[in-house]
Amino acid sequence: MPASTPTGSGSFLGRVLRVEHGFSVLVLAAMVILTLVGAVTRWVTGQGVAGLSVYVQSLNLWIALAGASLASRVGRHLALSSGSLLDRRPHLARTTRGLAAAVSTAVTALLAWASLELVIAERASNVALAGGIPVWLVECALPIGFLVMAFRLAWHGNTTWKGRVAALLAVGLAASMALIPPHLRAASSAAGIVLLLAAVALGAPLFTALGGVAMLLFFGEPVPTPISSVPAETYAIVSSPTLPTIPLFTLAGYLLAEGGASKRLVRLFRAWFGWIPGGTAAAAVGVCAFFTTFTGASGVTILALGGLLLPILLQAGYPERFAIGLLTASGSIGLLLPPSLTVILYGVVANVAIDDLYLAGAVPGILLIVLLVGAGLLVSLVHRVPRSGFDPRDALAALWDARWEVPIPFFVIGGIFGGYTTILEAAALTAAYAFVSEVLVHRDLSFGSDVPRVFVETATIVGGVLVVLGMALGFTNFLIDAEIPMRAAHWVQAHVESRLAFILLLNLFLLVVGCLMDVFSAIVVVVPLIAPMGLAFGLDPLHLGIIFLANLELGYLTPPVGMNLFLASYRFERPLVAIYRTAVPFLLLLGLGVVLISYVPALTTSTVAWMHRGEEAKPSADDVRRMLETEEPLPSAQDLMQELETIPER
Repeated sequence: MPASTPTGSGSFLGRVLRVEHGFSVLVLAAMVILTLVGAVTRWVTGQGVAGLSVYVQSLNLWIALAGASLASRVGRHLALSSGSLLDRRPHLARTTRGLAAAVSTAVTALLAWASLELVIAERASNVALAGGIPVWLVECALPIGFLVMAFRLAWHGNTTWKGRVAALLAVGLAASMALIPPHLRAASSAAGIVLLLAAVALGAPLFTALGGVAMLLFFGEPVPTPISSVPAETYAIVSSPTLPTIPLFTLAGYLLAEGGASKRLVRLFRAWFGWIPGGTAAAAVGVCAFFTTFTGASGVTILALGGLLLPILLQAGYPERFAIGLLTASGSIGLLLPPSLTVILYGVVANVAIDDLYLAGAVPGILLIVLLVGAGLLVSLVHRVPRSGFDPRDALAALWDARWEVPIPFFVIGGIFGGYTTILEAAALTAAYAFVSEVLVHRDLSFGSDVPRVFVETATIVGGVLVVLGMALGFTNFLIDAEIPMRAAHWVQAHVESRLAFILLLNLFLLVVGCLMDVFSAIVVVVPLIAPMGLAFGLDPLHLGIIFLANLELGYLTPPVGMNLFLASYRFERPLVAIYRTAVPFLLLLGLGVVLISYVPALTTSTVAWMHRGEEAKPSADDVRRMLETEEPLPSAQDLMQELETIPER
């Protein structure tokens, strides 16, 4: 059921849901408006409004928890794709989902309790935001959000009262772990981690595994760390300065996708390029790439555009098998291009300069798009797909019809790289621009019904992403404290002889990760592990980031559980095995592109070097690697991570 559709609107729960939807709309709107006010003030006076950005960051925490709560209600939390394999066995699926719901409920209830402890501790500190609003009041989003999520995971994750009672018992069992003697906590933590991993493999939300494992690891230490440190890290990362760009760019993408922008852009591409061999296929790839940059690989591209683009490709004369495979592959294309949300998230997690990461991904991103367009060209020639003639009047009319959509990429790229806007301001401007275009100019969306629905859908998707990021930071902090990334880097360095061999193993590993996990989850879980390894082998952090994202993009097409495969099977109403057959040729084609990106660093680094030409030479990753190879004692994990973080700044 869509997140925006209240059930029993006259009932108490229906009224609560309407209030929740209204709150999400107001918070998202306030984030856009406050950011725009700050940008305009800075342009006019040369100075921003003090403390305004902090309020936007605080609102991001609230929209994250509100959206995560909505995602719990409709089952839209990010999870491993492996859980979908059980959908074809209804009885087994109900049992395993009941187990997953019980474990998820217990973990989320503990997160609510830990968050309450954090709020109580913060209240005693008397720390306040600009204007005197206490920080503890902002942090109240955490216990409230997790408590509502726990209730909904227990209620909506089960279809019987027996399952709901089991979820309640699981909460009590989890709370009773506080009574375990200190000498037995390590063993009980290990057993709990095994149970959590089994639950997430069966479909439990990924955030419960990350948050639960983090709390268990801290609980099992010889000197236990309070579990409130996990929600504390959630507050720290979700309310960071860059993260509000994710809901704002996502909002812009949803407004455009739900309006008529896709139809206007398809008409524009066909009018201008339909006369070229493969022009219609190129138009489909281009439109998919445009929307994926805004919405990420969240499935929106295939679900929203698949029904529009498949008939167009079939009418143009392309074979059905090719058309479905092309759209399945295009569902995640464009992840490397501005204003891609995945690039922003990778930059935040890996502490890499986001603008440089965009520059590094420009040529590789275009390369992957060109490979798909080339496939369309080849198929059009082999199957003699008819071409439409070029009509200048129709081309100009299509350009005029899409005059509001065409400038968007130029505004975003020009604003960020021209120094006119910050990334956050560019996101707010894009969201406002999309709103004006779709609601006020074209009137494709109704202000009273469609706009609230789009806002709620945005909050639901964003909440699922941001809550994973918050939980992952707590898990990552434990790994760093235990020096796990450094130990893994040293082990790989001792057993892998060359950088080329390391890149090959990294590609294979990331292909499996991308097959099992969505790109947002993979970033927050895997990046802290591979970043020190890349540094040890002298990989440029920007090159490593593009290798990572390109592989994850490819993983969406990898059988048996690549996410695009399931989405295409659902959208095009074809058996999953049939989708596998359509996707494999594109998997091989894009795999060639990923190999080129991995083994030809100049594709990634040359653009950045050209943009920074004339600047003072800075230490590279090779310089840091040579430092590690000296006879001096190895630096600590904290020192090495700090060295990694300073590379993009230098």
